[in-house]
Amino acid sequence: MKIPKGAIFDLDGTLLDSMGVWREIDVEFLARRGFSVPDDYIRAITAMHYQAAAEYTIQRFGLRERPEDVVAEWNHMAEEIYARHVFLKPFAREYLELLKSSGTRIAAATASAEGLYLPALQNNGAQGYFDAFTTVTEVSRGKGFPDIYLLTARKLGLAPEDCVVYEDILAGVRGAKAGGFFACGVYDRHSAYEWEEIRRLADRSITGWQELLGESLRKGEKDT
Repeated sequence: MKIPKGAIFDLDGTLLDSMGVWREIDVEFLARRGFSVPDDYIRAITAMHYQAAAEYTIQRFGLRERPEDVVAEWNHMAEEIYARHVFLKPFAREYLELLKSSGTRIAAATASAEGLYLPALQNNGAQGYFDAFTTVTEVSRGKGFPDIYLLTARKLGLAPEDCVVYEDILAGVRGAKAGGFFACGVYDRHSAYEWEEIRRLADRSITGWQELLGESLRKGEKDT
């Protein structure tokens, strides 16, 4: 895969090894209310923004709570973990460095709140690689649709066909493809249940960032 003009990254599960954090939060949050986590619950909320996920959770479990209070509790549970204990996936930094040194414009398109992803990126020394950030709260539809990727491309000043979108969930790959982007599926153990579907739909799929680094290194050797 050649170096793109624009690179749009999902964060949780794609660059950041953080999806396990949210599974732990879901377990604890629902346990406080006397529920266990249904098998399909995480799949249902993964592509949603926080408000929609909170509304879904309240309706599904019959909670007498306000969505904004649920979101506040989730954020409070996650803040300390993101700031100190969430790290980049192996070779993610090296791939970001490769793109940056090649002149690629880099952005994030994420469902996470700024108060979570910025501390995590700062703690990993990675914030400076990014030219733009977009969250799902800036668009009307979630990651099963192209809205967040189209807005992010506009922030980079690039057309969809000039950008690669890197995503670890099927909804993200589907939304990117619908917007005319080249979609690269990235394996994450927490979304392994849909990996085969991701591989079928994506233009490219990788099990780790070392794959793209290795390709670039081999291409560089051939060009010298």
